[in-house]
Amino acid sequence: MVIGVTMINVLPGYEKAAYRELKNIEGIKDVYHVFGEYDFVVIIDVKDLSILNAVVDRIRESETVTATQTIIGAEL
Repeated sequence: MVIGVTMINVLPGYEKAAYRELKNIEGIKDVYHVFGEYDFVVIIDVKDLSILNAVVDRIRESETVTATQTIIGAEL
């Protein structure tokens, strides 16, 4: 199991459309609309790192997304 946290910026005024699109991407467990440097924080919960990469690629393909930053969780 691999957990990723991706912070996302979207085009101004497209927050609702981006939210709906993000909710429909397989592998995304939670979507949070936030205020500050980023517009959204999403929790990605998938089987392995290659699937996490594919999910992040899918997020980046969205026409509403302008930037992403992903942090990968590790077990202690």
